[in-house]
Amino acid sequence: MIDTPAFLDTNRPDTPNLVVDQGVVPFYLASRPVRGRLVRPGVLTDTLLTRHDNPDVVLRLAGEALALVAGLASALKFKGSFSLQAKGDGPVTLLVADCTDAGALRFHVRSDDEKVAALLREHPEPTAAQILGSGYLAFSVDQGPDTDIHQGIVEIKGESLSDMAAHYFTTSEQHACWVRLYCHKGEEGWRAGALILERIATEGGHVSDSAPEDGDDAWETATTLAATLTEAEILDDSLSSETLLFRLFHSEDPCIGQPRALAFGCRCSRARLAGILETFPTDDLDHMAEDGTITMNCSFCNHAFHFQRDEVGRAAG
Repeated sequence: MIDTPAFLDTNRPDTPNLVVDQGVVPFYLASRPVRGRLVRPGVLTDTLLTRHDNPDVVLRLAGEALALVAGLASALKFKGSFSLQAKGDGPVTLLVADCTDAGALRFHVRSDDEKVAALLREHPEPTAAQILGSGYLAFSVDQGPDTDIHQGIVEIKGESLSDMAAHYFTTSEQHACWVRLYCHKGEEGWRAGALILERIATEGGHVSDSAPEDGDDAWETATTLAATLTEAEILDDSLSSETLLFRLFHSEDPCIGQPRALAFGCRCSRARLAGILETFPTDDLDHMAEDGTITMNCSFCNHAFHFQRDEVGRAAG
């Protein structure tokens, strides 16, 4: 039996040790019932997306999903992870993206390349709705093995992933949330980003005791200003997040919080997968082996682990 703990495993896949220090920048607008997060994974986006052999339109959607979960996970007040799962009947049948409270990002996508090609012939710039088709969107918060997973599920509704996320917050969380997601492949590779605004209660915190109608006006002003953000701005590596936020909200007195780091976050390891293999009956292990080798593929980092058949199953034997 291979009993090396995952954290001591020297046979982890060759994945980048890449950290973006200011991947998520939280902020709030002084004396306004608005807080937000600006997500800019930078070069990490290209590192994550290019490990997967999918058409660009699929990777673009995955990049938006990564930016979304990165922003939402940064609000976690405990150790755990936030994940998005989109499941539909379109060319992309499954999209999963998750981020831990520490900012570790990963994703997996399952698509039919022939259906994607057929869609592109008819719609060269397909929407997220056309890529996913009909189905559901699920957001999950996982606090670890000793707690139940909190999950909200809604019907896929809207043309873009931004629209779908906003629909989730409106119907499931029942509070105002404004979301814009971005992803583009340029000369420097893939870049993604997100701007997320939330309307918060007017009592306490950093918000003044303004009348409800004043809160409505403040929210409308904030979302109107946020809508002026361009893809070129948020994906520009040379433009700092602080500069961008003050450019957008200077009239609303933006207050910048402590930035959060983002990193390449696949949590697979040879030791962990070996432990999984140990749970299989001997006959199943024999059936998995080809020429004496069992191969297990991680769908998140796209790495293949190879085990000799006589390495595993000895405990069962």
